Parts: sequence; structure tokens; C-alpha cells
Amino acid sequence: MEPVGVGLRIVAGIIDTIILMIVIIPLAFFGGQGLGTQLVISLIGIAYFIVMEATQGATIGKKVMGLKVVKKDGSAISWQESVIRNLLRIVDGLPAFYIVGIVCIALTPNKQRVGDMAANTLVVKK
Repeated sequence: MEPVGVGLRIVAGIIDTIILMIVIIPLAFFGGQGLGTQLVISLIGIAYFIVMEATQGATIGKKVMGLKVVKKDGSAISWQESVIRNLLRIVDGLPAFYIVGIVCIALTPNKQRVGDMAANTLVVKK
């Protein structure tokens, strides 16, 4: 069980972004730019990551790249770990383009972003 570095995780993230855009762009187009539409879009985005990882151990992007999210002991993550690691995407995304997350993954021994450290999770190859 070896933690995965930045490269594969970025590709998985790009795949997930494309999938989310397929859903979000029509919502934004038909729903307008109001606060309600923006809240729905934000909730869909965060729910995608939380639900996929809590129920399947990986988002579609991670699955395509042969990755999964696990607890440090290698067992499946729970809803709690998924919520923690994904709510902290806000911190990992600072100041822009996931700079904090990328730096943390590159510099930490277990290749963890802030969300992974807080939830005690790892992203590994299947």
C-alpha cells in the first residue's frame, strides 16, 4: 500500500472536474447566476466527492486512474473520513489551483493533503 503522489491525483481531479462540468454547466445556464443556483452547484460538487468516496472508496476520476482512498490501516473510509477530507478541500484549494494541497502532497512522507492528514486517510493504488 503505497501513497500516490501529485501526478496521478491531478489527472484524477481533471477527470472529476470534467464530469462535474457536464452537470454544472447546464444547471448554471438554465438556473441563472443567482445565489440559489450557486449554492446548488456548490452542494453538488462537494456531495459528489463525499458520496463517491464514502460509498465506493473513489471518485470516477480516481477509479479511472486506479486509485482509492483508504484509512491509514488500509481499511475502507467511512462517511466521517469522507466528510472531513472533502470539506477541507477548501483549505487545500488555497490560494488557487490547489496549491496548498499540491505542496502538502509533494512534501509529506505519506503524500497527504490537509484533508487527508485531518481524516487520517491515504490515496493509494488499487
